Amino acid sequence: MNARQSLIFAFFAATVVGNAAFADHPNVVLFIADDVSWNDYGCYGSPTARTPNIDKLAAGGMRFTNAFLTASSCSPSRCSIVTGRYPHNNGGASELHRPLPWHLQKFPTLLREAGYYTAISGKDHMPQDKPPQGETTARVWDHKDGGRSKENSGGHANWVQVTRDRPKDKPFFFWFAAYDAHRGWDGDKQWQPSFGEKHQPGSVDVPQFLIDDQNTRDDLTSYHNEVTRFDYFIGQTIDELDRQGELNNTLIFVLADNGRPFPRAKTRLHDSGIKTALVAHWPEGIDASGEVCSSLVSTIDLAPTVLQAADIDVPETMQGVSLLPVFANSKATVRRYAFSEHNWHDYEAFGRSVRGDGYLYIINRRPYAAWQGPADSVNSPSHTSLLKRQKSGSLTLAQQDVFLSPRPAIELYDVAADPHQLRNLAGKPAHAEVQLKLAKLMQQWQETTGDTVPKKLTPDTFDRTTGTRIVKGTPRGTAPGSEKNADRINNSGPR
Repeated sequence: MNARQSLIFAFFAATVVGNAAFADHPNVVLFIADDVSWNDYGCYGSPTARTPNIDKLAAGGMRFTNAFLTASSCSPSRCSIVTGRYPHNNGGASELHRPLPWHLQKFPTLLREAGYYTAISGKDHMPQDKPPQGETTARVWDHKDGGRSKENSGGHANWVQVTRDRPKDKPFFFWFAAYDAHRGWDGDKQWQPSFGEKHQPGSVDVPQFLIDDQNTRDDLTSYHNEVTRFDYFIGQTIDELDRQGELNNTLIFVLADNGRPFPRAKTRLHDSGIKTALVAHWPEGIDASGEVCSSLVSTIDLAPTVLQAADIDVPETMQGVSLLPVFANSKATVRRYAFSEHNWHDYEAFGRSVRGDGYLYIINRRPYAAWQGPADSVNSPSHTSLLKRQKSGSLTLAQQDVFLSPRPAIELYDVAADPHQLRNLAGKPAHAEVQLKLAKLMQQWQETTGDTVPKKLTPDTFDRTTGTRIVKGTPRGTAPGSEKNADRINNSGPR
């Protein structure tokens, strides 16, 4: 063998070894909806939803019934998912539209450094500060695009193409994030026959927090059209993965960043805002298909799950836990408690919650203000219908909660007996023991993770009744946890 032949042989040998080294590494795809509540999918019992592709993934994978976000707010939630950290441990990113500190690592970076091809297509909303002079941050994405085309502004226009055009000699990680179903609705005017029939106002299910009138039904119809469009493009991407023979070795998650953009949903710490659908599909990694898992999980658990599945060490900065034990046994317990936050999102706020022992415990450090929802919800036809009914004094208990002011400083709910969290048990003697336990856990979590209530929080920038802007720009206050440099604290607290 001459020198040239030896060089060629060495190259092909290295290629074979390299491909073999990746053989057991799963591909990973995260499908993230924008502003979709947990129970607005067919597989979660919605009588309205038409989500056949997500339902099929659930039937062949695992559907989680107790999965919770760390924030019911777009960018804080996404930043929390991508770092595996609580919002206040992400510095200014605990509030809407603020960047992550430069030194915090997004988990796709670790995948890329391990040889994965990484791509984000669609909504990003995870900005990061530039490093100071002399410091650098590692590259996160091999490919990045906004997911939009002339005919499709929903964020999923390029998902199939990205899947098709990827390098074929590497495992891949895709962050596929739709703009569906964020207001204002564009799915109606961009509807395609391939999506099926549009939803009809007469057939939508109206949540009890809203008024059942034509304006609200029309509003909900447009929302559900966007959920169906999101599902359609998931199906197209799954078909492409199947065509390539990659579906069995691809770990897929379907979830959302926060609840639907309607009153008593988005930004709330109650289930209607903070609970998320979570479907996992991985034929080669989930032992049984069609499993329903009631184990408590948090979205900060996704990053360590993906890394462990890829055989990559989980960095100490991550506060979540891996879900791989649950994939092996749907009855396994990986955490006993799930914590969530409500920080500035158009309006001044500081709320915290913990779920555990069958209860939801909430503290509110701004009880004088209503939790009416973000400005896009306050601007909605559904909110306008609530306001009209409020003037007549005929709102139900559930509908009144949208405007309740002052709110309780402490809330406690038995979630099985009160799934919509309308009967506050705080201060009731029969529940004093569990309230005390959860209060101590909350205090422990705040102390160990460096959470603080700043004297000056970011103020309201929109009117709470009309949703119109009242302040030009956003005069930022102090981010929660900044007094204790919580972005440098890795302690997870109780879990």
